[in-house]
Amino acid sequence: MELKIGDEASDFSLVNTSGEKTSLSLFRNKNVVILFFPFAYSSVCTREMCTIQNDLSKYNELDAVVIGISVDSHFTLKMWAETHNLNFPLFSDFNKTVSAKYGVLNELFAPGKFDYFGVSKRAAFVVDKAGFIQYAEVIVTPDTEPNYIEIKKTLENLR
Repeated sequence: MELKIGDEASDFSLVNTSGEKTSLSLFRNKNVVILFFPFAYSSVCTREMCTIQNDLSKYNELDAVVIGISVDSHFTLKMWAETHNLNFPLFSDFNKTVSAKYGVLNELFAPGKFDYFGVSKRAAFVVDKAGFIQYAEVIVTPDTEPNYIEIKKTLENLR
């Protein structure tokens, strides 16, 4: 079941690019933008994360932490982050538990084209300082990026 606006954000512990476990609860008292994405190194995911990186100062001004989550290994995410100079936390949901918990685990990705099972849908959530979801966007087509304008508007309203 997809989490929606008003729901409490499910806490999780995932491994970051340094191989350390980190929990969502460590970001309490900060607004958090959670971005689920299907694959590191794919063109749309790279464009999405680079767009976020290029505007990271705006998210910081809005008192928000941005984190990215995919089912890629933390080793892959580390290399990808280094390649593209991504300076925000990326987490590996290699066991697919968090993607499932947030209702964004794709049973079948790009049906008929690649038939990849069990990757994250592209999705964006804004979690407020109290731990509740204030913005939720789950994207059906893998080639569409999140609505960055609406994410920032949500964050502005949380100030």
